[in-house]
Amino acid sequence: MKVPTEGVCVVPDMLRGEVEIPWDRMDMQVLMKTDGLPTYFLANVVDDHLMGITHVLRGEEWLPSAPKLILLYEYFGWDKPQLCYMPLLRNPDKSKLSKRKNPTSVTFYERMGFMPEAMLNYLGRMGWSMPDEREKFSLQEMVDNFDLSRVSLGGPIFDIEKLSWLNGQWLRDLPVEEFASRLKTWALNPDYMMKIAPHVQGRVETFSQVAPLAGFFFAGGVTPDVKLFEHKKLSPEQVRQVMQLILWKLESLRQWEKDRIMGCIQAVVEHLELKLRDAMPLMFAAITGQANSVSVTDAMEILCPDLTRFRLRQALDLLGGVSKKENKEWEKLLGSIA
Repeated sequence: MKVPTEGVCVVPDMLRGEVEIPWDRMDMQVLMKTDGLPTYFLANVVDDHLMGITHVLRGEEWLPSAPKLILLYEYFGWDKPQLCYMPLLRNPDKSKLSKRKNPTSVTFYERMGFMPEAMLNYLGRMGWSMPDEREKFSLQEMVDNFDLSRVSLGGPIFDIEKLSWLNGQWLRDLPVEEFASRLKTWALNPDYMMKIAPHVQGRVETFSQVAPLAGFFFAGGVTPDVKLFEHKKLSPEQVRQVMQLILWKLESLRQWEKDRIMGCIQAVVEHLELKLRDAMPLMFAAITGQANSVSVTDAMEILCPDLTRFRLRQALDLLGGVSKKENKEWEKLLGSIA
């Protein structure tokens, strides 16, 4: 798609008003790939038009490409939708929200014990506020009061501590009978229990022994003793290196299965010329908070990706975190691990 080489395009943004973007910042846009299929850019515009889309809300990182979007609508002779470029969610350190710093899967927050109502409430407050500025409100109250003009352009901060506070407000407002019912559904639902029971049954002699052995399955984070990470063979730096490399390998794992999880751990220890027995005690401590428990790879599979990676990050923070220099060096090392 040919684009002008001079002048400016005026982008009507519902939040910012008219935004002028020079055409000389735009490259020509590929519309058809060599295999004859349309690119996402072309397919998206055609799909939106055929579906009668009237408003398009995107993250603000897409604002610089808006002139090409507008131009394609003009080439087709179609009315363009109203455009709105929303501010991006940020981590507490103001960096762009990413799953390397904050879990972004809904299932993570479900397993952490957050109420759906509180989660919706908190997300509704990300860059928007009620007319009376109250912090706790229902989805219906948000629908009744929503107005794009109240969206703030300042990058909203996703803070899990603030979310926890808001969730506490919702929990305390529940009738005690409903609180008990929701707790049972969250912790003791049959599907989740059946994943855990086979790994616990053969290790206990009384039901009272289940909680000490498997309580970590029903926790969000764990609080291991830092002494569990003291290693006879590895230095503190090597301990952090092993855990960070395993974490990075797990972040790229697409199929969350026990054998593939073990494959990630195995790849790291072999590359570092270590043995599995050097790494597995570290994994037990980080994932279960204990020196030993049920099979840690079985536990990781049951806990699911985000909660597993969250606990590994917590353990690394407990050990002092990773410096910028270490991060740079270890990322280069990661690239050479199969």
